[in-house]
Amino acid sequence: MANAPTIAVIDYHKGNLSSVARGLARAGATALVTDDPAQMRAADGLVLPGVGSFYDAIAFMHETGQDAAVLDAVRGGDGVPFLGICLGLQLLFERGDEGVPQDAPAVEASDPYGAGLAPGTVFCAEGKRWVRGLGVLHGSCTVLPARRLKVPHVGWDQVHLTPAGRACLLLAGVAEGTNVYFTHSYAVDTDAEAATIAAVTHYARNFPSVVQQGNIFGCQFHPEKSSAHGHQILANFVSLAQALA
Repeated sequence: MANAPTIAVIDYHKGNLSSVARGLARAGATALVTDDPAQMRAADGLVLPGVGSFYDAIAFMHETGQDAAVLDAVRGGDGVPFLGICLGLQLLFERGDEGVPQDAPAVEASDPYGAGLAPGTVFCAEGKRWVRGLGVLHGSCTVLPARRLKVPHVGWDQVHLTPAGRACLLLAGVAEGTNVYFTHSYAVDTDAEAATIAAVTHYARNFPSVVQQGNIFGCQFHPEKSSAHGHQILANFVSLAQALA
């Protein structure tokens, strides 16, 4: 691709990110795997992959300044394109309870979602211990119920487009009911704002499988493992980054 956009793949030291980088390169980007906040701020687009637990990931991002770099770059949805994958989608939200240590110090919160707290801060609300996420989108991330179906949710499943999803540029060329590849135990809960949900999936409970706010996108599935449909989504993201570069 002429004038290929540089897309930073954020490395928070929790696994191999090469499949995401290869997927972006096949889609026409210059993919840069980096843990350096300065390189994140300079990139034409950002991808936050999904590896590890909510607490471990956001704690590392806060300790290293990656959280501030992401928030500076996306500027509430008007900055560079951002794509969160799996856990990377979940970290966009205000709070999660995955992996929060029972002995981690907890602070008082002004509301149940930890408004005003820094990402990575542990707080108590509604009888549970939570950790504050990036707080870009409203809502919580909780475990899928394992009553009738096996959790983790692993394998191919459908995405069902909402009215917002049918206009979502990330999903251009992706048909209603398309099958994509999931592997996760946690998902965004029912408190997410409807306007930010571009697609939903039904497994154990309904959960948002694609979200959008401005130039901020998230996929609960793994586009880099979702064959031609996933390639289409990555190519759409690369085109957005190129257009705005």
